[in-house]
Amino acid sequence: MDRSLQSAFAAIVGEPHVITAPADMAPYTRDWRRQYGAQAEAVLRPASTAEVAALVALCARERIAIVPQGGNTGLCGGSVPTGAQREVVLSMSRLNRIRGVDALNDALTAEAGCVLADVQKAAEDAGRLFALSLAAEGSCQVGGTLSTNAGGVNVLRYGNAREQVLGLEVVLPDGRIWDGLRALRKDNTGYDLKQLFVGAEGTLGVITAAVLKLHPRPTAQATAWIGLADPARAVALLARLHAGLGERISAFELVSRPCLEAVLAHDPAARDPLPRPHAWYVLAEFADAGPQEALGARVAEALGAAVEIEDAVLAASVAQARALWKLRETIPEAQFANVKHDVSVPVSMVPELIRRVGDALQAAFPGAPLYAFGHIGDGNVHYNVGDAGLLARRAQVNAIVFDAVQALGGSISAEHGLGQLKRAEIRDHKSALELGLMRSLKQTLDPQGLMNPGKVL
Repeated sequence: MDRSLQSAFAAIVGEPHVITAPADMAPYTRDWRRQYGAQAEAVLRPASTAEVAALVALCARERIAIVPQGGNTGLCGGSVPTGAQREVVLSMSRLNRIRGVDALNDALTAEAGCVLADVQKAAEDAGRLFALSLAAEGSCQVGGTLSTNAGGVNVLRYGNAREQVLGLEVVLPDGRIWDGLRALRKDNTGYDLKQLFVGAEGTLGVITAAVLKLHPRPTAQATAWIGLADPARAVALLARLHAGLGERISAFELVSRPCLEAVLAHDPAARDPLPRPHAWYVLAEFADAGPQEALGARVAEALGAAVEIEDAVLAASVAQARALWKLRETIPEAQFANVKHDVSVPVSMVPELIRRVGDALQAAFPGAPLYAFGHIGDGNVHYNVGDAGLLARRAQVNAIVFDAVQALGGSISAEHGLGQLKRAEIRDHKSALELGLMRSLKQTLDPQGLMNPGKVL
């Protein structure tokens, strides 16, 4: 990068926040799984929306592509450079202020660089709940979770990231600032523009702040680890518990025995919650207003009456509940290097997906370990295959999984986005009309193609 351009960037954000040394840029230019990355001309670290707008306008004039980046915790290579053209990484980590909390309106305004756990804490301090919860919540940021439309464990009750947003502030590809920070539940005045940017992975603009939806904080919680024979019984149990407990079910996670065994081998402190192994497990979370004892008794009664259950344990303390959740949250780390999938089908089709994909994969790759787990309450299955040795045959593995997903009316990306990983694959799984509409939006908002190029489309 020439000195005049570097000086222009420094004039906007300050010289310490224009990073150009390759060693210093390394954490920003490669994804955390070390699957994607390329060199950038610089990493820019603005501290305000005005600075973001000035940087974007300058890059537009110089025809330099921008890669917006939050916590860089994504799994699809969406937050790192591709190396196909001149690029800068726009790190949002210094835009990390909670601008305000309106407890009476159940709303919180946060900048894009706020870490998700800090937003949860700000809501808690106000006696409210921000329901979005992910394994990476200690490092992922608001802008990244919104730009990928993240899901997490509470989608069953509260919805994914898209449903947690009331308003957005966005810097457009030409540097203009759209102020859509409205804390309204009802605003029927035309197109819902904020939803264009949620899930767009930074390809249409840079989210700089958001008004987020809060909820009353539950006063009682119960956590259960449940052993079952197969996924079909898990789906039947979900329906039974929904009928008996309604919206008190906030999370319903499916875990296969191989996933649990991987965690037990990975973490010496982990313990099998049940006295004997089961083929499948459900980790269920329940929440309600009122006394803890009342919810616990109601959940225990519902589980005791469920014929689908082979065995179950209810956490007797907060520490025990955290230990159960740690088992679930450690699964990705425990089988880190393999071919990963983030797919969704209608909830009723989850057992058929798992069976169909498992049979096909075992036929194609005999003996390959299969790790199926995920958010069965919303039909989102993480179907991870093999070990590092199978990465070279990723395309063949993907074809088996994605063909089954499509046949069952599903999606090849449930919550992680497309990024670079599925950019080519999506062409076979969306209609020409859908892709054409997406390209039209991209061309209208970003005619130079400078916003996160090489991702999504």
